[in-house]
Amino acid sequence: MALAKQFVKSKSVYKVTFTVPAEAAADAKTVAVVGEFNNWNPEAVVLKKQKDGSFKGIVELAAGEHQFRYILDGEKWENDWEADKYVPAGVDELAENSVVVCS
Repeated sequence: MALAKQFVKSKSVYKVTFTVPAEAAADAKTVAVVGEFNNWNPEAVVLKKQKDGSFKGIVELAAGEHQFRYILDGEKWENDWEADKYVPAGVDELAENSVVVCS
């Protein structure tokens, strides 16, 4: 899993590309990115399946830190393996959310 960030001066936002590689997606039919930026709505940002089996999508985010996770097939929650950092999810003591830092 990977994150790529690009600052767009004209809009004062960051374009963040969320990528879930084929090996991480396993046999998933759908992959969504959910987070604070979309009220954890699994239907808001569904990633597009690529020819190589990976899933990719772009979200425009304001500067700051944004918690997120991926949902595979609507039920399996995954963190980004290359997130900028991780924070407790507050669900249970073992759960963590990925964080993308836009600055």
